[in-house]
Amino acid sequence: MAAVGRPRVLVLRALGLGDLLAAVPALRGIARAFPDHRRQLACPAPLAPLAHLTGAVDEVVDVRWVHAVGDVLPEAVHGADVAVNLHGAGPQSTAALAATRPRRLIAFGVGGARPYPTALHERERWCALLADHAIAADPDDLLLRAPPAMPPRVAPGATVVHPGAASPARRWPATRWAAVARAEEDAGRPAVLTGSAAERPLAEEVAQLAGLPPGRVLAGRTDVLGLGGVVAAAGRVVSGDTGVAHLAYALGRPTVTLFGPTPPEQWGPPGLERHVVLRGGEGAGDPHAAEPDPRLLAIDAADVVAALAGLSCARTGAGDAAVAVRQ
Repeated sequence: MAAVGRPRVLVLRALGLGDLLAAVPALRGIARAFPDHRRQLACPAPLAPLAHLTGAVDEVVDVRWVHAVGDVLPEAVHGADVAVNLHGAGPQSTAALAATRPRRLIAFGVGGARPYPTALHERERWCALLADHAIAADPDDLLLRAPPAMPPRVAPGATVVHPGAASPARRWPATRWAAVARAEEDAGRPAVLTGSAAERPLAEEVAQLAGLPPGRVLAGRTDVLGLGGVVAAAGRVVSGDTGVAHLAYALGRPTVTLFGPTPPEQWGPPGLERHVVLRGGEGAGDPHAAEPDPRLLAIDAADVVAALAGLSCARTGAGDAAVAVRQ
């Protein structure tokens, strides 16, 4: 229990895995700015172990999705000394946070802060909000230490293939994932398939198409720290624009990330040569659409296989992320 009278800073980020990891630089900036405060994060409870791994969070309160004006946050987050909206553009999330009656509210469009900037990268966006309130945060301060989880024996050095995504717009076809997994096997780089319990059938389909043994399917067999252990042990990670990609960025693993509706300039990896972005065109689409985005479908399995092969000789020093766009 927090000491009596200890001030409290509340951060709202009630979203998914990738969203949490994109907010790590801002969370650390807040922690440094309020070193004597108890640091409370409102986010989905399954992400709590990873949130604590950032070193910027003392307590997690289970909150999921703030969509509509009138949404009520739990009593446990009410009355904070400082409340910070890292959740969204508002006004829904800002109204929900203001209703908890914090002594100070930090949000876009509030207290002299700029309006929500749509053009910035997600990590930069929240650091910019803090900068408007004289709080320093470095968008590149995103790395995590490896989780204290023993990965399965098949994970060390393997290529993590993560075929799932939250919406159909960001899901590449299973047949293409299978071609990539098979090519990794043929190149002497064992492939393992990750995903949630709901994504296990997709992972099993990919494994079957690729001719992989059932033991390579890790989907549904790990919690968030277990998934982190798998990713930290991997030789490389290939996925769509989803939470596992951000986990790989945070753990410093080489990646190939397939982008479709969302521009990598807003959600892509940090500028390191170990990361390759593939996208079949420019512009932006609907990330929640019911069909795969054309920019995603324009990426061939051969493009991904070639990018993964290039990672084996990629340097790990600072530089620009490699971006390949098929027009």
